Amino acid sequence: MPQPIQAVTVYCSSSKEVAANYFQAASDLGTAIGRCGWKLVYGGNHIGMMGTLADAARKAGAKVVGITPQLLVDKGIADTSCDELIVTPDLRQRKALMEQRGDAFIALPGGIGTFEEIFEIMAGRFLGYHVKPIVLLNVAGYYDPLLAMLKHGLEQGFIREKLQRVYHVADTVDSAISYLKSHGIAPPPKPSGETSLSALE
Repeated sequence: MPQPIQAVTVYCSSSKEVAANYFQAASDLGTAIGRCGWKLVYGGNHIGMMGTLADAARKAGAKVVGITPQLLVDKGIADTSCDELIVTPDLRQRKALMEQRGDAFIALPGGIGTFEEIFEIMAGRFLGYHVKPIVLLNVAGYYDPLLAMLKHGLEQGFIREKLQRVYHVADTVDSAISYLKSHGIAPPPKPSGETSLSALE
């Protein structure tokens, strides 16, 4: 049986230049995470959608874990209101800890940092390094071009059909939360005895 989720890692933008509907989605998601009694794990900055997400989660009663590299602390944008603020030496360790500390992953709209993070999580699930649920929160169709590129890669033989079962696309915060509630953390797959790469694809 799937195990219940206790902490959700959210990837999103720290940009202050994006449209209001994206900030609203970040606020709604933070509120929903708090109301579910889950802990929020996120990138640890107090600006842009990140700050909106964390503030809404705190207001709704969630514990907030921020994970940010020293470089961004030095820039003065770390969220010092976090219940736990973890400072890493670089982005690689930040990503590793965000993966470890979350039971599930949601990607709000974001830039190249968000793309890098969610693709690494998807690749890890595809290869069997973890079995945690992954949601692309497709606010206002933001991820439509990315989904089209993934479909193109599938059609051209660069991406395997199995990848489509690795992640879930949700158009609203409510549907993203419902998906996580219904799926939870899947039990680890039983060893098949095969060690070749083909066993993971």
